[in-house]
Amino acid sequence: MPTPTNPDEPADISDLPPEVLKQVKQMVSREYAKDLRAQLGSVPRTIDWTRLSPEDLEHELLELNQFVDWLRHTYGLPPQIIPPMWHRHGEMIWELSALRQQWLTCYDQQAKGNMGVVFHAEFAAARERLRDWVTISGSRLDRDRATRITPWPGGEAEGFTPTDSTEYPVENRNEDFVSFVEDQVLERQRAQDAEVQEIVNSEWSERP
Repeated sequence: MPTPTNPDEPADISDLPPEVLKQVKQMVSREYAKDLRAQLGSVPRTIDWTRLSPEDLEHELLELNQFVDWLRHTYGLPPQIIPPMWHRHGEMIWELSALRQQWLTCYDQQAKGNMGVVFHAEFAAARERLRDWVTISGSRLDRDRATRITPWPGGEAEGFTPTDSTEYPVENRNEDFVSFVEDQVLERQRAQDAEVQEIVNSEWSERP
């Protein structure tokens, strides 16, 4: 009669066929990565908007929009600090995203009792920077344009195209935000697909 297996002892998988063993290791690796993401996801981290997957990009933009809406209503922030079309300006996305992560850190359940004061000190500094970004961008309550980029003589990459600084009226902010998110996700998906295709082509070209 076989000896019962001790559930506390690790299973011996050394006798598995190589292909099965490979699949088991891949499954374990995926589960480990999933658990790691779950653990890290509970800790506020700096968001690098250039490296997010299409799914994460959509999620983070929606979360940031909710935070900004709460922020402007809670603190009565005027459009000189946060204009309706902030999402159309990368500099404001980065600034507001950093502020949101600071808020999540300071108001975490395990944060120290003085972290609310820390957040408001950072918030005060962020408001001054946001005023600068809004002034530079030219974004207003009722109109918006792309932030102008001054080209440097002989300092731009080949194919550089100055931004179109035509002003447009702000008619329906929420509809524009939804359209912006859809466009950004589609663009990121295309870039990701192109990167995957490049890797596949590279692997095939290296085969004998």
